[in-house]
Amino acid sequence: MRHQVKRVPVAGPALSRVARYVRRHAFPGSQRYWERHYAQGGTSGEGSAGALARFKAEVLNEFVARHGLDSVVEFGCGDGRQLALATYPRYLGLDVSPTVLRGTMDRFAGDPTKSFLCYDATCFSDPAGFVRADAALSLDVIYHLVEDDVYHHHLRQVFGAARRFAVLFTSDLDTLTTVERLSPHVRHRPVTRDVAALFPRWRLAERIPHRYPYRGPGTATSFAEFLIYAPGTAGADRTSAG
Repeated sequence: MRHQVKRVPVAGPALSRVARYVRRHAFPGSQRYWERHYAQGGTSGEGSAGALARFKAEVLNEFVARHGLDSVVEFGCGDGRQLALATYPRYLGLDVSPTVLRGTMDRFAGDPTKSFLCYDATCFSDPAGFVRADAALSLDVIYHLVEDDVYHHHLRQVFGAARRFAVLFTSDLDTLTTVERLSPHVRHRPVTRDVAALFPRWRLAERIPHRYPYRGPGTATSFAEFLIYAPGTAGADRTSAG
């Protein structure tokens, strides 16, 4: 069925209608989807392994060192393959899937610099600021948040946990442009527009394109890029080479 759909030349409004139908009838919700995915032996995806993971690690490790960051909190730590490439002084990883989190905790059980928590984005409130770090990360998560309320909760939690920087690695789109993006667990968002509206005191300090931009299904490429925010950064964003 999936391969047949990929061969159908669907575009524009028809594509949107098909995408809405697939999500409505086949998608159980973001949290349930990922718990089921990991419980069935799934991983955090191609972006957390190989060249794609190494690119993210190079950018993040250099960024943490350059700014002398002492602590990092990540919303959506997944299976820990990406984390294994990281050099963070202190780290807190949160994820909605108990299954994957148990495996990740086991993986880093001997590392005293890493802590983990299981959380529900819709049942998370921290006005007292207990979950705070120099940098708050959201890596390859946002375009998997299909529900509007979950997406907005996620953004509030990431920016609420960030002392100095909020680092988003995501697409920044507002359209479905190809049939392969009909996957029910993928929904692109106009992230920079939404952040500007929701968090006006934060400014886009740095935008880093992917070293391996998306070239189509079956390729080791990604439609995500780094969007690095800082509070009160003046002027337009600075774009760096990947």
